[in-house]
Amino acid sequence: MTAIPEKTTQAILDAVEAGFDDQVSFLADLTRIPSRRGEEAKALDFMANALSTRGWEVDDWTVPMSELADQPGFCDAAGDITEIRAVNGTLEGKGSGGKSLILQGHLDVVPEGPEEMWATPPYDPVIKDGWMHGRGAGDMKAGDTAALFAVDAIRRAGFASEGRIHYQSVIEEESSGMGALATLARGYRADCVFIPEPTGHSLVRAQVGVVWFKLQVQGKPAHVAYAGTGANAIMGTFELLTALEALCEEFNTRVPDNPAFKGAEHPINFNAGIIKGGDWASSVPSWCEVDCRMGLLPGWSVEEVKAEIAETVAKAAKAHPFLRSNPPEIVWNGFQADGFVLENADAPETALSAAHKSVFNQDGPEDRQFTALTDTRFYGLYHGIPSLCYGPVAESIHGFDERVDLASVKQVTGVIALFIAEWCGLTET
Repeated sequence: MTAIPEKTTQAILDAVEAGFDDQVSFLADLTRIPSRRGEEAKALDFMANALSTRGWEVDDWTVPMSELADQPGFCDAAGDITEIRAVNGTLEGKGSGGKSLILQGHLDVVPEGPEEMWATPPYDPVIKDGWMHGRGAGDMKAGDTAALFAVDAIRRAGFASEGRIHYQSVIEEESSGMGALATLARGYRADCVFIPEPTGHSLVRAQVGVVWFKLQVQGKPAHVAYAGTGANAIMGTFELLTALEALCEEFNTRVPDNPAFKGAEHPINFNAGIIKGGDWASSVPSWCEVDCRMGLLPGWSVEEVKAEIAETVAKAAKAHPFLRSNPPEIVWNGFQADGFVLENADAPETALSAAHKSVFNQDGPEDRQFTALTDTRFYGLYHGIPSLCYGPVAESIHGFDERVDLASVKQVTGVIALFIAEWCGLTET
């Protein structure tokens, strides 16, 4: 790759600056759309329209989950989702020799929780002290917007990409990754993938995998006056959760043996995220369900981790006077995802480092071990496509008062634009 002339670099960064007010307005409009799971259609419509009005060739399609079942990395999410919609925009290259690129980001957001516990309404984005507040503003609609406006800046500066660019908006990233899988099943490929998740200007070098599961626990109902004759499903569930927390701690003792996470402090986490149970305050509950999440390290087998979880639950149940004869059931729902390590990506990393240095005037970006996961695994693990994950500074993602640093968003937009210039090549228009 040939270094970008300083004059071109400055022209692109000036174009980012010139379009940034519109970019902030665009981000606010996108954040106003409550694109929770199963409610992403308006956000997909919004992005399809944005691409169309900019002259991208738009492919907007829906695929039944059953047609994805033969794809590597597939998980059926226990039948919760029956079909996947995705939007792809394509700009064909305007020259020869440039490399192709996929810019990909998810539009789905996690539930916001009780609105009264937010300082500002979650879907009424507010800017305070240079930060935009709102559910999804950080994770990851700021990154989605940065990627789109990075291409806008290149065009505004009087250039076009020599290599083909795909801009993809996907769903289900927060719960299965099947949106990314749908684009690969559709046949979209490129020399590199760039996903601008909120990484704080760092490059995700390694990420954990995840297993989701639901514990379904039985009890024996009784009037609370005769509680001793019953079996409390909720209290029994707590004993199973305690055993699973102990398994998580044991998993973390294996971290020093994993080269990708050696030196990381407690990268494997267990979470009991949703609990339901019982029917009446004065009745011993006869049922309880808990949706859980367990992490796993790169190189670990998802099936082996599932087996350890099942063994732990069975052992804890055998120690319980009621559950030993009424064992709980495990439903594997949502994520069944491998961990991932970025490898064989020297060329795109070099381009990213050059772009980062042009914006921040420092070497980098720093590497990061991610204790969550991203869609990068589909491209790198299963298709050998180097996939970079790098994006802006955000805080309280998945929490109350989620927010993104707008100065950081502008910087990342510049980095993405310069990365495109380095990776795809430019031609004057």
